[in-house]
Amino acid sequence: MATFYNQATLSYNGNVTGSNITTGQIIEVVSVNKSAVSDTYSNNSDVSYVINIINSGNIDLSGLTVTDNLGKYNVANVENDLVPLNYVDGTINYYVNNVKQADPRISATNPLTIEGISVPAKGDATLVYTTKANQFAPLGENEQIENTVTVSGNGILNPVTASATVDYEDGINLAIDKSLAPAVVSENGTLTYTFNIKNFGGTPAEDTDNVVFSDTFNPILNITSVTFNGTPWVLGTDYSYDTDTGTFTSLDGKITVPSATYSQDETTGVWATQPGESTLVITGNITTPATDSTAK
Repeated sequence: MATFYNQATLSYNGNVTGSNITTGQIIEVVSVNKSAVSDTYSNNSDVSYVINIINSGNIDLSGLTVTDNLGKYNVANVENDLVPLNYVDGTINYYVNNVKQADPRISATNPLTIEGISVPAKGDATLVYTTKANQFAPLGENEQIENTVTVSGNGILNPVTASATVDYEDGINLAIDKSLAPAVVSENGTLTYTFNIKNFGGTPAEDTDNVVFSDTFNPILNITSVTFNGTPWVLGTDYSYDTDTGTFTSLDGKITVPSATYSQDETTGVWATQPGESTLVITGNITTPATDSTAK
């Protein structure tokens, strides 16, 4: 609701007198709501938004502009504002009173600017689109992205705004790399497999998370050594191994991986992830030929 004031003046023979001040209010007929389809995000994840514009007035509105700042924020020592979300091309959907319309014109993507929106009297318009978290999206516990949408245009006295906040999804995010040494070995030689297990999430993988590692070695090995983060593992206590099939499996709660750490460059504002790492090393002698005819 906007308040306005008015006063008249009367001048005569060099004299000026003023009337009383009248006060009025203009009831705003346009409102906007913004919500995220999911209330969390992660590194490079998609974040979709729903914008609902409601016209409670008796006059159709057309030619409105919707602007989304895509979570713009600033950081000390960084020259420019940082924008943590990118609009994903081609994802815009536009509805009027729940009826699908032709895609509106997007005149800019930073900030995201959508033009030509119409909202009928006593009706509503809805926009749905997807963004993607980029290198400026804050990472880590308690981090979030808050972005604001603004609706302006003819028939709207003051631009109306709405905001939505999504929180960084703090959890476990594991990946594994496998390497072999040596790459060429004699038929009864010794092989060493090294497995680097990385956690890109902000929560450590602990024994209660029951992470299980499994691999089937071909050729089958006579295992002589197993270490996890440099500590020897014991058959039956830390892992099981089937010498007939070559299947190695860690027992519940034996694989743990520390959480990742996150940092933001003080001059560029770019966020970086340093994953937590654990290393499993398995060494053994070849006992049977590889079943693959190309194996040497």
